[in-house]
Amino acid sequence: MAKMDNKKFMVCCANGAGSSLMMKMTLQKVFKKHNITPAQLHHCAISEGKSAAANFDVVLCARNFAKTFDDAKAKGTIVIPLKNIMSDKEMESAMKEAGLLDD
Repeated sequence: MAKMDNKKFMVCCANGAGSSLMMKMTLQKVFKKHNITPAQLHHCAISEGKSAAANFDVVLCARNFAKTFDDAKAKGTIVIPLKNIMSDKEMESAMKEAGLLDD
């Protein structure tokens, strides 16, 4: 999927330890399924993510953190809020809605 090849992705959770690592692994499954080669895939705490988000093409996070990335969104970063951060099906669906994946 050329649309997401060489893009920089960041996944964030509250503390940057458990949930974001699991989210990163789930996103890697989506990449593998769609034959995507990202330029970078970084997981971190929301505190780091807020300041770094504008340096990434796509940010994935839990819905309750989405507003944290409004500044980055205004600068062109695609923010994908998720209800279930461990669901590869939800990630795929959200990325399709954002125009990053084809049906």
